[in-house]
Amino acid sequence: MIPMSLGAVADLTGGRLHGCSPQEAATILLDGPVVTDSREAAPGSLYIARVGEQADGHDFVPAAAKGGAVAALTTREVDGLPAVVVEDEQAAFVALARHLVDSRPDLGVIGITGSSGKTSTKDLLGAVLQADGETIAPLGSYNSEVGVPLTVCRVTPTTAHLVVELGARGIGHIDYLTRIAPPRIGIVLNVGQAHVGEFGSVEAIARAKSELPAALPEDGVAVLNADDPLVAAMARRTSAQVVLVGEGEAAHVRATQITLDEAGRPSFTVTAPFGTARVTLALVGRHHVGNALAVIAAAHAVGMELGTVVAALAAARPVSRWRMEVSTREDGVVVVNDAYNANPDSMSAALRSVAAMGTSGRRWAVLGEMLELGDDSAVLHAQVGAEAAELGFDEVLVVGHGAQPIAEGARGGDRSGAGPRVRVVADAQAAEEVLYAELDAQDVALFKSSRDAGLRWLGDRIVQKEART
Repeated sequence: MIPMSLGAVADLTGGRLHGCSPQEAATILLDGPVVTDSREAAPGSLYIARVGEQADGHDFVPAAAKGGAVAALTTREVDGLPAVVVEDEQAAFVALARHLVDSRPDLGVIGITGSSGKTSTKDLLGAVLQADGETIAPLGSYNSEVGVPLTVCRVTPTTAHLVVELGARGIGHIDYLTRIAPPRIGIVLNVGQAHVGEFGSVEAIARAKSELPAALPEDGVAVLNADDPLVAAMARRTSAQVVLVGEGEAAHVRATQITLDEAGRPSFTVTAPFGTARVTLALVGRHHVGNALAVIAAAHAVGMELGTVVAALAAARPVSRWRMEVSTREDGVVVVNDAYNANPDSMSAALRSVAAMGTSGRRWAVLGEMLELGDDSAVLHAQVGAEAAELGFDEVLVVGHGAQPIAEGARGGDRSGAGPRVRVVADAQAAEEVLYAELDAQDVALFKSSRDAGLRWLGDRIVQKEART
């Protein structure tokens, strides 16, 4: 965080001091991380005591103090730390974050949104921009009204680039987030069916995502996926320069000659007005080609040379957990844990990625429910199962009642007369018993589901399991 006093926070937010005098508040220096979880408090921290559905952060003020926090932002008087007490904690948090951005007029802010791939892309972009200067990118999937200001508050006096991931669960959400950290460069990856149950239609999702290019200034750059018609159409929503990326001829930054190695890692040739180069990625999955193109375009927009960008892309490794996380056990079983979240598009990408991996064993698809898909949920789940069968998976293990249509789709999938073995189990524990009993050396097992289905934890346990004897 850019150091500031507790007194300055009180002035900025219009809050009143508790537990210290104005003179004392002027001497309390906030130079550690801003946190909303008391367990993450460190020396110099400001603790934001949020009231959530499961817990009241005010109850954890003493714990934050024990971790090193020197002050708190609260909505009521609580002993244990000097505090700024405000009426609207979220508004105060946003005011603090926006102040930090405004205090650094030379800070380059890049926003990323899309129905899938946001986290992987921001990780890639963060790694590439680091080669140009100090870069702050979100931890995990910090893409909400809490995650964005938390990311902004990590900015230091020497930060050159700030990457913000922008999620949405309704119209106006992305617009709100862009007001916290106004981007000059905006990346829209795709428009899919994630959260369609909340939005009501894919077209509504597109309107929400278009709030990012609409928020860009005239001297900004909108990086749009030329291969997604709904994203390409967003060029009409922005006054910024538009850079189209993709595999089609309409793309300004285009990928051709795409290949995958035995581990499923892509390489491709990028052709752009600013040069041509061969790009090799260490990430698993063909879908990362589009992510990398967006990164190349954004990095060029901040002034990086293509050669530097390509070298940084080659060196980039997975950062956020449970996103195409590949682990190989001592017995040779390969676990692909992509179960942080799921929607039909990311399910397809994960299945295709594992299908492209070389193996002498069986391919397992361990699949759980995709949430928030609305009235089409059963059909969309069945399509996932059908695709798993068509791609040649040997085993489809469906976890949980809500995911059962996956099994129905897999049993009906066409695989030249030889479909996969399909089973449905009640929960992750039952799936674990099947996998422990049946996984053999050289098998590849994909774990994919929405976060609340819990398959990411199952994947972790399977990685740690000893080989059967």
